[in-house]
Amino acid sequence: MTNIDKRRRTLMKTGGAVGIAGLAGCISSPSDSGNDGGDGSGDGSGDETENTSSEGTDNGSSGEGGETTNVGMVYATGGLGDNSFNDMAHMGIEQAKKEFNVQYQNAEPDSATDVESLQRQFAQSSSPSYDLICCIGYVQTNSLVKNAGQFPDQNFMLVDSVAEKESGDLVKNVANYTFKEQQGSFLVGHLAGQLTQMDFSAGKGSTNPDEKTVGFVGGMEVPLIKKFEAGFKAGVAHASEDIEVKTAYAGTYSDPVKGKEAAISMYDQGADIVYHAAGGTGTGVFKAANQKGRFAIGVDSDQSKAKGTAKFSNVILASMVKKVNKAVYRSTKNVIDGNFKGGSVNTLGLEQGGIEAVYGADLGSEIPDDVKSKVEESKQAIIDGDIEVPTKPQQ
Repeated sequence: MTNIDKRRRTLMKTGGAVGIAGLAGCISSPSDSGNDGGDGSGDGSGDETENTSSEGTDNGSSGEGGETTNVGMVYATGGLGDNSFNDMAHMGIEQAKKEFNVQYQNAEPDSATDVESLQRQFAQSSSPSYDLICCIGYVQTNSLVKNAGQFPDQNFMLVDSVAEKESGDLVKNVANYTFKEQQGSFLVGHLAGQLTQMDFSAGKGSTNPDEKTVGFVGGMEVPLIKKFEAGFKAGVAHASEDIEVKTAYAGTYSDPVKGKEAAISMYDQGADIVYHAAGGTGTGVFKAANQKGRFAIGVDSDQSKAKGTAKFSNVILASMVKKVNKAVYRSTKNVIDGNFKGGSVNTLGLEQGGIEAVYGADLGSEIPDDVKSKVEESKQAIIDGDIEVPTKPQQ
C-alpha cells in the first residue's frame, strides 16, 4: 500500500473524506470543460526549464497502457471559456489525456474563497485517489500552502506563484511554475510602439501616427499583472520614448463590459493599439477595437484563433502566448514517469519556450517585414541578456 493510499484510508476511517461533488456548481466533468483556447502549438514535450530546484526531465516511460493517472484541476477564478489563461491550462491536461492513460476532473471556483475547499476535496478523495492536483493561478497560493502541509503525501503543482512556508522554505510536495511574462510583453510592446508611429491599416483597424498613443488594460492590479504592464511599457519605449502609454485596471478577470469601457476610453483618447492582460475581461478590449476601428493585442493564448475571440481576428495584431499548457502537461507527465519533484521552482521564459509573441492569424501577414525583423532582434537580445526587461513598471 502506498503512502497516499494509507493516508486516504486513514481519512476514510476518521470521517475526513469529502465527496468531490460536495461543492455544487463548481466542479464539472471533462466533457463540460469549455473551450480549448490557445494556439495548439504547445504539447509540453521536450522543454527545458530554468530551475532553482529541478523538477526532473521528461525522460522515462510514457505511462501508456499502465494504470490510470488521475488529475484534479482547480482553475483560476474566471473559469473555463476565458479563451486565455484557464483554457491554456485545460489544453495541457487535454494533451496529457490524449497521449497517456490520464483522467481528470475540473473544478472552477466562483471566487477566491472556494479555492481552499476545492483543493482539499481533491486531496481527500479516495474514489478516485488523485495522483496530482493542478492549482492554476496565484490566488491559490495561501490555500495551497495550508493544504499541502495537511496532505504531505499528495502531489500538487502551482502556476504563477511559489508555495513557501513562513520560514521561506519551499513546500516539499508542490512543484511551482512561473513565467517571464515581461519578456513576451516587451515584444508586443515593441510591435505596438513601432506601428503607432506609422500610417498602418489592416483588417478593420488603422492607426493615427499623429497621436503616437497605445494602451494597456490589466485585470487585477497585482504584482503578476504588473509584470505584463512593465514589459509592455519597456517594449514601447524601446521603439520610442515619445510614445504615450495609457493604463487601466478593470479589477476583475471576468467582466468584458469593464474591459470594453476601459479600452473605449483609451481609443477615444487617441490610442491606436491596446494590449490586455485581463483574462475574460479582455474580450471587451477586442469588442472596443472592433467598434472603434483600432487594434488590440491578446494574451495567454493566440486569441486570433481561440474559439471565443477568433471573430475579432480582423483587429488582433498579435498575442503574447503564455504556455500554461506546457506546465500542466509537463507536471502530469513527470508524475507518470516517476520524475515529479516537489519543492521546485520552474521558470519559463523566451529561452525555454514558455513565452512567445505570435502574430494574428489574419493581420500578421500585413505587418511590415522591417517591423517584424526589429521585434525578432529584440527577442534575441533578451535571450542573449543584452536587454534586461523590468518586472515593475518604470515611472
